[in-house]
Amino acid sequence: MARIVSAGSALQDIYLIDHDDFGTNKRGFFNQIELGSKIDIDKVKFSTGGGATNASTTFARYGHESIFMGCIADDPAGAAIIASFDEEGIDSSYVSYLPRTHTGVSVIMLAPNGERSILTCRGASAKFDAINPNDLDNIHPDWLYVTTFRGNMDVLDRLFSKAHSIGTKIMFNPGNLELNNQRKLLGLLSDVDVLLVNKTEAKKIVQGNILTEIFARLKTYVPAAIITDGHQGAIAGDNTEIYRIGLYEDVPVVDATGAGDAFGSGFLAAYADGRSFKDSLIFASANSTSVVQKTGSKAGIIQKHTKLHNMPIQEVR
Repeated sequence: MARIVSAGSALQDIYLIDHDDFGTNKRGFFNQIELGSKIDIDKVKFSTGGGATNASTTFARYGHESIFMGCIADDPAGAAIIASFDEEGIDSSYVSYLPRTHTGVSVIMLAPNGERSILTCRGASAKFDAINPNDLDNIHPDWLYVTTFRGNMDVLDRLFSKAHSIGTKIMFNPGNLELNNQRKLLGLLSDVDVLLVNKTEAKKIVQGNILTEIFARLKTYVPAAIITDGHQGAIAGDNTEIYRIGLYEDVPVVDATGAGDAFGSGFLAAYADGRSFKDSLIFASANSTSVVQKTGSKAGIIQKHTKLHNMPIQEVR
């Protein structure tokens, strides 16, 4: 098993679930909620989220030594996050507790079709300056899995440089604020071993419209890349093999929250265990498919020995 650090945000998720008032119209908007109205909803569900906590959970359930690096506050939401780490066996020794702020909170309005609108007050989760890259000297992980740092390119640069200097491999799933700073992002990619983006995000890094064309251009910057494309599947590969994959299963979506995190961390969980690139993609797809069938970004995360079936996957020559 590998030692994997997940660096990024940690949030308390509060789900508001209603099958009538949260219905959507043909334009993809929630039905109108009048200002000043009082609405009875069906259910409230508390969970934890944030890309790095979701990834940490995948790694822990797979059996890796999973370590979280991020920021919370000493408050009830922060306590809920630490409790979830304890339950999953995730090392929280490198959590930074910040004063005079609060743990990040997301309120998720979940529609009956599994889509959602998310209201987030990021609080401590966005204070990435508090992360100390030199902590990697003590941890000495095999892999560093990084989700968005809300555009804090300086901290990312220091973290990546430290990881690279001690031989730690990096998988990076940037957010929009990193993608919007293309010049600095391209500099970061020189240290990245595996890059995960969706098609829209990839087009912010390189030009192109056809997925294979975008992938070929993206691969000039990183040894391995994965580009997801919703229901069209994904394209992924390294310097020796490239695959086009479809859906693992076409299932009804209960909650799409965390699907991307499940795919990325699922891939690395298997890949860091020595599985082939192809088999790691299958595990990633199965993990993501399982997650969207349950409410919450962690409830459906699968374990290492979950029995998998074949799926549409084809090597690109």
